[in-house]
Amino acid sequence: MAESTTPAPRATSNRSTTPVSDSFKDYIAGNWADRTDTVPPAREQARFAAERRARISSMYQGKRLIIPAGAAKVRSNDTDYPYRAHSAFAHLTGWGSDSEPDAVLVLEPTTDGHSSTLYFRERAGRDSDEFYANPAIGEFWIGPRPSLAQVAGDLALETKGIAELDAVLDSVDSNTLIVRDADRELTDQVDGRRLMWAEADTAGAESVEQSGDDALARDLSELRLVKDDYEIDQMRKAVAATKLGFDDVIGYRPAILAHAKGERLVEGTFNRRARADGNTVGYDTIAASGAHACILHWTRNNGPVNEGDLILLDAGIELDSYYTADITRTLPVSGTFTPTQRKIYDAVLEAADAAFAIVKPGIVFREIHAAAMQVIARRTAEWGLLPVSAEDSMAPDAQYHRRYMVHGTSHHLGIDVHDCAEARRDMYMDGVVEAGMVFTIEPGLYFQPDDLTVPVEFRGIGVRIEDNILVTADGAENLSVGIPRTADDVEAWLR
Repeated sequence: MAESTTPAPRATSNRSTTPVSDSFKDYIAGNWADRTDTVPPAREQARFAAERRARISSMYQGKRLIIPAGAAKVRSNDTDYPYRAHSAFAHLTGWGSDSEPDAVLVLEPTTDGHSSTLYFRERAGRDSDEFYANPAIGEFWIGPRPSLAQVAGDLALETKGIAELDAVLDSVDSNTLIVRDADRELTDQVDGRRLMWAEADTAGAESVEQSGDDALARDLSELRLVKDDYEIDQMRKAVAATKLGFDDVIGYRPAILAHAKGERLVEGTFNRRARADGNTVGYDTIAASGAHACILHWTRNNGPVNEGDLILLDAGIELDSYYTADITRTLPVSGTFTPTQRKIYDAVLEAADAAFAIVKPGIVFREIHAAAMQVIARRTAEWGLLPVSAEDSMAPDAQYHRRYMVHGTSHHLGIDVHDCAEARRDMYMDGVVEAGMVFTIEPGLYFQPDDLTVPVEFRGIGVRIEDNILVTADGAENLSVGIPRTADDVEAWLR
């Protein structure tokens, strides 16, 4: 038999005062109203998820595919982080923020493709200790949980209790593949069973199986390169919610300026909107004021926000479907750019516009970055910052302008903020842009406060402008165009 998959997490505690007498158990088990257990109609994304499963099925005929949601992650001791299912699982099931920890999607090979079954932990009956005594999964602690029938109706998927997954694990062979990084314990069980079936030596078999798993992860990632209609609609909604979060921050400026850790208030103000209108933030909010804007991933957010500085706000709201926006705006705290700030800001905007101008189906993805870098190289050369001309700096063995912008210009965006991260380079960076792709355009200029290659007045200024772009049949749409971008529009926004 496979190792049991059913133990309830953290069922006991050394500080528990839950009564254990038979009389208490009998008393708490009775006199509950009947559950209604209404089976809902299939949610909107169910048919899209089915189409995605069909696509991956066509690529893996004869292979059993195991896609775990993953377990809850421990933050400290017996406290977990808020649960988030693995993105591949969410993409193939349509189950987002309401998904159940430890759930597993199995695509079982059939003569004409695959059958799909979703396994998850059944809720406990009210006559069970789990109902009232288990703080991790008991309904007395965490609230109502769905029945198998309710989830089956909601997702238009066959469902079974998690205990029945043991039979699947017992039959694992060399034709079974798993998304390895989703659930370490489950992956270890699958590895153990596959090794028993291997005819080659242990090390060789493990290598072959791992390569199959890696290919599955790659293909599931590449499956998300082109978004379907549901995903595009979710991206529009995520951007719209994010715009409201930026508006909230601007409206809270007086309190932000008055606080010793104004960056924290920026973060908290935006994150409040994320919880109100979405699931959470799609990534740690970057609220970088003054010289902190020169730190690409400044997430400590513990500094003041001072008059005269710029504040770089890089933030995105993730919806309950897990689709997230990723937008950056750089704002003059006083409401008006200084001449130097505007000069740098306009150069970054010019780079962003140059990149956007070339986006259409048929170009190569990396050309977007090259278009932005042409502007960055030209402007930094004009300002006397480079030891060579802009043209010479663009050579692969030079790249001096990259001192002031070391990151890339674009990344795919969707159910992950850095979506499709396991796709092959020839499908991603060297891939051909297609209609339905969604990605960022986010050039920047960052002049560190101790950088002796730049004028004193440049030092400590960081600017990034980031938009979310949808490729259309004949060009591109800036999904975040409604969030002010030009220096004049930003100043008007702040008034």
